[in-house]
Amino acid sequence: MDRAKVRGPYAKTAARRADIIRAARDSFVEHGHAAASLRDIAKRAGISHAAVLHHFRNKDELLTAVLAQRDDEEWEFAFTEARARAGAAARSEDGGEGEGDGDGAGDDPASPVRYLAKILLGHQKTPELMRLWAELSAAASRPDHPAHAYFFDRYERVRLHATQAMRERAAQGRLREGLDPDSAAALLQAVLHGLQSQWLLNKELDIIEPLNRFFDLILVPADEQRSTDGS
Repeated sequence: MDRAKVRGPYAKTAARRADIIRAARDSFVEHGHAAASLRDIAKRAGISHAAVLHHFRNKDELLTAVLAQRDDEEWEFAFTEARARAGAAARSEDGGEGEGDGDGAGDDPASPVRYLAKILLGHQKTPELMRLWAELSAAASRPDHPAHAYFFDRYERVRLHATQAMRERAAQGRLREGLDPDSAAALLQAVLHGLQSQWLLNKELDIIEPLNRFFDLILVPADEQRSTDGS
């Protein structure tokens, strides 16, 4: 049997699901999750209401798909940035122009601070989606909310990654004395969430400079780092 013919229906199904998720994302942004309807989503996708239900059992399942897609986009961006940081570090070790993992507010385009700044700037390009995210994350604090499990798992995953990163900084003597990695990770999450919430209220607010200053407060500059072996 021709394998291309076997793959055809699956490819069409994936494309149709992508169209529905895109339509749902637009509908949720415009109307909010509660007010958005499957019929409006179907109309935006150019298909029938029944066709939407063929791919997604209900609106809650669609919400989960929309949130997961946003995560996929950011994880893909994260992997790209991680490769860039690794390349910059390698160039630095070889005596090239890369500045490595400086973590500061300097000019290194591949530093983690620059990566987070790019994420925030990317969110600012879609303020309605940012607002939807902020509203959902608050509403999902209720255990009976359809996105409760998603947000709980996501915050735990991000917290674990941030804590590991802070532990690595502490091992390098880069974390400020008296600040433990768990607290530093929790503070980082609070700062990122708070800055975006403030920006939604006042779009003239610069949220990148406060982010840089936050890292200045919790991290020791690389050229001043403390020895972790007591020497």
